[in-house]
Amino acid sequence: MDTMKVDKLKSFEEILVHGSQEELNELKAWLFNENIRIEAAGKSLHKMEQKFIVERKQFQDEMKELNQKLVREKKRLKEDLAFFDKKMEILKSGFSQLDMDKRKFEKEQVHFVAEKEAYIRETRYGRYDTVEYLFRGVSSHLSLKKRYKDLIKMFHPDNIAGDHEMVLVINKYYEKMRSEYGYERQA
Repeated sequence: MDTMKVDKLKSFEEILVHGSQEELNELKAWLFNENIRIEAAGKSLHKMEQKFIVERKQFQDEMKELNQKLVREKKRLKEDLAFFDKKMEILKSGFSQLDMDKRKFEKEQVHFVAEKEAYIRETRYGRYDTVEYLFRGVSSHLSLKKRYKDLIKMFHPDNIAGDHEMVLVINKYYEKMRSEYGYERQA
């Protein structure tokens, strides 16, 4: 203890032992006032303690709620990231499938163009044989005219199944056959 407290204790003890009635009354009043001040300070401290406990509880509740929210947001973010990864994987597989389909289509297109060119070459040179087949069985100028009209009706370009090139080939073959029948008639 420091010297001041020791001196006050001695002075309290001296007043208690050797003090006058007036000094004792002053000491009593001072002790009473000090007791009231200490009780008020104690009540104030108790109120502050209660307030601190309530605030600490609120803080703990808020921290708990924020931690739960953080956990939920982390979980949602993780799910969103997984969902995004799945979407990206689907897109990548879709693009690779699209690329494979494009290559397949290009191969088929090249094959189709080659087949088309072969068909065109074949039909341009082979149409004459086809036309001979179409005019087979014609034995007179009259039957030639009738067959020609029927074939033109069938292959005319205005028809659904019309073919301009075939009409040209039919006309050429008809002129050839007509000239043959014309010579036969004159001979």
